[in-house]
Amino acid sequence: MKTLLLAPELFRAEGGIARILRAYLHAMILGAPQGSSVGAIVLNDDDSSLQRIPAYLRRASISPLVPADRSKVRFTAASLWHGRNADRIVCGHIHLASVARLVQWINPRMRYNVIAHGIDVWRPYTWTERGGLMRAHKILCVSEYTRRQILRFLPSLDPAKLEIVPNTLDPDFAFPDLPRPPAAHPWPRILTVARLTRNDTYKGVDTLIEAMPLVRRQLPDARLVVVGGGNDEARLRGLAQENGGPDAVEILGMIDDARLRDEYSRCHLFALPSRKEGFGLVFLEAMSFGKPCLGARAGGIPEVVDEEVGELVEYGRIDQIADACIRLARRPFDPRRIREHLAKFSFEEFSKRLNAALADPDAVPSR
Repeated sequence: MKTLLLAPELFRAEGGIARILRAYLHAMILGAPQGSSVGAIVLNDDDSSLQRIPAYLRRASISPLVPADRSKVRFTAASLWHGRNADRIVCGHIHLASVARLVQWINPRMRYNVIAHGIDVWRPYTWTERGGLMRAHKILCVSEYTRRQILRFLPSLDPAKLEIVPNTLDPDFAFPDLPRPPAAHPWPRILTVARLTRNDTYKGVDTLIEAMPLVRRQLPDARLVVVGGGNDEARLRGLAQENGGPDAVEILGMIDDARLRDEYSRCHLFALPSRKEGFGLVFLEAMSFGKPCLGARAGGIPEVVDEEVGELVEYGRIDQIADACIRLARRPFDPRRIREHLAKFSFEEFSKRLNAALADPDAVPSR
């Protein structure tokens, strides 16, 4: 059995898609039968970025491993060459399904699968995307909400093709030691982590900033800490100045992993009242530190955050965001119970779901 992962990126960026595709690659290697091979062809990575492959993948056999260095021609050529004798392809993004269809044209017995992350598939499709989804063997959806959105925009698609495989934390993620259950916090530190770009205003960072004056009426020493950067950062800094200044809102910009872990440890609650999250890996990261979470009642977030680990609010409702922050700060949470909630999103559970979805009893192994 020869499997290929077609990925937009794996190590050149630290976005959610890159992180979850690393978990896909690891899970497929672990689930590969004896004598099988798993390879990856990566559109945006180059040789230097692939030097960041973590130890668990260095110990595995990844063959082939082709960085296309942002060349679509090189990516397509490598996919055709290595796919000519592949048994299955996993497309890490809907935009790569057209390449998998080309491979299938020269290798008709090959079956391909498409990963549906979230907003990438919550929209009308081009005719090539429609064809890519219709011809796919399986479509792996990160949430039930994403599954429903695909069927909404492509009702002719066979629902049996859509499998729900919730996201997970990268298997090399180091879980921190949990603190003792804290008391209520009269001076809560509220953390949010997001891209601060004009295309990502749906993440609701501005509504969090605007909620801080209401939060500080009840909790005068509360502070919002914003981690992230982008072309909307200047506007958000101006908005922060209008809503309490640096005492109320601290925008850190981009920070390294060690500093991010420190911020997760120091915060009292995590908030991301986003409207368009297909899943929300950052909620799992916050929960791994035993922190309660505030999310919007939108997209796939309600499938990750429930009343046991936090609260949900209506998107854009500044009054609800403020009230929820106050309640979460005043409500003692047991970090161990929050960590237990992560069990359903463990890498082991993810790996089982993924490999069960990819299993094809009718497949003819390559020779």
